[in-house]
Amino acid sequence: MFSHVMAVLQPYSILTIIIGTVAGVAIGGMPGLTATMAVGLLVPFTYTMDPALGLMLLGGIYCGAMYGGSIPAILLNTPGTPAAVATAIEGFPMSRKGKAGLALKVSVIASFTGGVFSVFILLLFAPMLARQALHFGPPENFLLALMGLAGIVSIADENSSLIKALIAGLLGMIIAIVGTDDMSGSLRYTMGYVELVDGINFMPALIGLFSMIQMLELAGLRRTHKIDMSALHKKQKSEPLPKGIFKFIALGAGTGTVIGVLPGEGATIAAFISYNVSKRISKLKELFGKGNPEGIAAAEAGNNGCVGGSLVPTLTLGIPGNSVAAALMGAFIIQGMIPGPDLFTQYADKTYPFILSMFIANGVFLIVGLTVAPYLARIALIPPAIMVPVVATFAVLGSYALNNAIFDVYMMIAFAGFGLILKKLGYSLEALILGLILGPIAEGGFSQGMIMGKGSPWIFFESGIAKVMWVLIILLLVPPLYSYWKNVAMVKAPPKEALDDLDSLNEPE
Repeated sequence: MFSHVMAVLQPYSILTIIIGTVAGVAIGGMPGLTATMAVGLLVPFTYTMDPALGLMLLGGIYCGAMYGGSIPAILLNTPGTPAAVATAIEGFPMSRKGKAGLALKVSVIASFTGGVFSVFILLLFAPMLARQALHFGPPENFLLALMGLAGIVSIADENSSLIKALIAGLLGMIIAIVGTDDMSGSLRYTMGYVELVDGINFMPALIGLFSMIQMLELAGLRRTHKIDMSALHKKQKSEPLPKGIFKFIALGAGTGTVIGVLPGEGATIAAFISYNVSKRISKLKELFGKGNPEGIAAAEAGNNGCVGGSLVPTLTLGIPGNSVAAALMGAFIIQGMIPGPDLFTQYADKTYPFILSMFIANGVFLIVGLTVAPYLARIALIPPAIMVPVVATFAVLGSYALNNAIFDVYMMIAFAGFGLILKKLGYSLEALILGLILGPIAEGGFSQGMIMGKGSPWIFFESGIAKVMWVLIILLLVPPLYSYWKNVAMVKAPPKEALDDLDSLNEPE
């Protein structure tokens, strides 16, 4: 192991990791450019590089991009990656309050902690965790997606908006079925458009529903009130982390690592489940949706915890944990390193330096985030007259760059208009996005599970893991639903004390 550590600490190895990580942060911070795209494009170029250095470069990009998505989510309400949607829910309101620097600090520390923890688990327990992951089949994957969709209940800003949040989530799931049915191969609601055969691409939807809507609202203001936020930003440089924040960071790190280990699951589910659980256990539930750093901590630690977790089944079983891990697996195969036990024996001189390099990559983006955050926070001070055209331009370029298709730009604009109407009517855009992203995962798990069960729904209750997950789903749903029912009952039947007070007011003097 000492030789592997020394291989990572060589100057050219550290330089390669730094370049990859900084590039990953930049890519993750650009809406439309994802870690999957970056790793996939660079895999062929690593063929001519030293295998260990090439893998270190890709590992740095992976780590950096997962963190980088939180930067535009916090500052511009534009998630750089789908996993950063939960971060935007709390990060952007903090930015609007002049606490962008604190939000960015919480984000980078949570990302670092989640990433380091997951890589540490990968290094120590990869074979054992991979065997446990094999117990997860389509029924369990459906329940995991259902657990993520339970976050729709937590997204509701107030209990009175719960019904609208559920409707918005349902709308997202309906939109998600557009395209080709994976089970039958039939086309669904494509309306003759070839571009819709593969379904709705959620990156243009993210950009439209978050970034463009915000710019449309800013552009529609007749006048903007000026707020002197310079004093607030000066304080942010030395502002300490909120008390008790590490409890939520630990929650997200553990959740993200476990979910990352499960083949086919991703950082988006990890982020939303971590966010949902953090809201349930928080003592400041009323601040969620209005700028609570606890939500940022849990979500960012969760999605970065998937980095190491997703590589567990990838390296040990050859089953990619997510799309980025699949691209990384391609890099291993190109170098003649077939995922499996041989990676940790015959190719240990390349595999272990790759894993160890991810510790350094997490440290690099931590330093970058802490040093650059105070300057990035000043983006919130840019006048709307300048910000609106600049962000709108990047939104168009980001949508187009995804597939080099103008159709994606039209989709982004359509989602912006549709989302603006929903927002004005009081519906939750975050719930819509959650349904759009997790809907296909739930549908795939449900369809495959029903086939496995020969049409019987009991397949979703048979395994011990499934029973535990049903209990967790109920625990996530019952408290907010009970609170909603209680509030509705109070509206229909006011307390006796309130009626007595009303009668006293009506008594003649």
